[in-house]
Order: sequence, then structure tokens, then C-alpha cells
Amino acid sequence: MKFIIGLGNFGKEYENTNHNAGFLVIDECLKFFQLSKHKEICNGLVYETNIGGEKVYFVKPTTYMNNSGICVNSIIQKFKGQISDCLVIVDDIDLLPGHVRIRQKGSAGTHNGLRSIVAYCGTDFPRVRVGCGKPHQNQDLADFVLSKVPAGSDFYKGIETAGQAVIEYAQGETLDKVMQKYNG
Repeated sequence: MKFIIGLGNFGKEYENTNHNAGFLVIDECLKFFQLSKHKEICNGLVYETNIGGEKVYFVKPTTYMNNSGICVNSIIQKFKGQISDCLVIVDDIDLLPGHVRIRQKGSAGTHNGLRSIVAYCGTDFPRVRVGCGKPHQNQDLADFVLSKVPAGSDFYKGIETAGQAVIEYAQGETLDKVMQKYNG
């Protein structure tokens, strides 16, 4: 069983923003696997499928970024999984746009969505970080991560790369091999 969880915020005002990198990567996966039917459960949109004999759940928490842990914890409890069954996808200001970093586990750093998951579930889960770069001088961090990203930006190259990595992981590739191939 795998839970692939993309973090973001719902609403038109948040579409195509840096902070919605997780949702954008999930959208890449949904297109690839041709999934459109979802359940609204556990404070999230849950797309369930079977890939190579394994249940895979693609999840978009509806709790907004700062409360993502509520959804993740509920999903784990409902489906009797473990936090280590989750792969969490987030934006990362410490990576340049277009860059992707995949890790087995780690700290939440400054990311409030990861902080929420760590508070509810612990740190023992892999994550995919999609680079969005740092705010401009004198730009507020919240304004930056919630700002729209123009089409053609390197950010979207990172979304595509992360999407391909997550698709391969969902299809049964080991996290170690995905890390070797896509970390950059």
C-alpha cells in the first residue's frame, strides 16, 4: 500500500502557485494513470487505484497547507497504514526552480505543511521537494509562495520531473532507484 500525498491549498487564488507544487505533481500522476474519480474523505480528495497488484492512493489534503497533518493522519488511520507508507510532495524555497530532491526522511525545515505532518505522524516518511527558489529581496515569504508562477518557468520543469519520479515510484520502482535517477 502506498499513499502519495501532494500538499497545497484549494481555491482558484492558489492555482499555479509555488505552494501548490504538491497538487501539481499529483495532477501529473492523475493524468498519467487516467484517474478522475475521487472520494472526499479524511479531509482530502482521495484517488484510489491498483498498480501492479498494490493499492495506491493519490491524496490532495483539503485542510490547507498548515493543517496537512490532519488529513495525513486520518488517511493512515482509515486505511490502516503507516507513516512510512506515505510519499509527501512539497515545494522547497531552498532549491532552485526546476530542481527536485527526494529523501527517505528528514526534518520539516521551514515548511509548515511538513511541520504539521511531523506533529501528527512523525518524521519517518519519504518526501519529494520541488524547487521554487527564494523570494526577491524585501518580498514576504508568504506572498512569494502564494504568488502565481508564470507559464514557461523552470518551476514547471521541476513539476514534470517530480511527476515522472512519482509515477515510477507508484509503478513499483524502489525509492532508492528513484532517488539515484532524479535527485539533482
